[in-house]
Amino acid sequence: MIRFLLRFIGLLLLACAFVLFVYDGTKAIANQQFIYMNFSQVWAIIDQNSLTLVQNWLKQKAMWAWDPYMQEIFDLPSWVVLGVVAMILVLLGRKKKPLIGYARD
Repeated sequence: MIRFLLRFIGLLLLACAFVLFVYDGTKAIANQQFIYMNFSQVWAIIDQNSLTLVQNWLKQKAMWAWDPYMQEIFDLPSWVVLGVVAMILVLLGRKKKPLIGYARD
């Protein structure tokens, strides 16, 4: 059941990443320059309050990681972040390969 849930959420996020990729691509073609929506912009569109809460919490708890690492993740294109999270979830939810040559009980 957990594997199914991980795969389902991963595929849903992968579909969202593809939609955002097409959206950014059409916007870039129309403007004839590379334009993309940051992950923080997409999160702010969905829920601004939770974005500020997460950013403030990260600044308080992990200040050492905020400036060089986490801020860069929030500035990445949204389809990249969603695609990576989706791939991780799909890989966690995949079925295990059967062992060849071993007897199973």
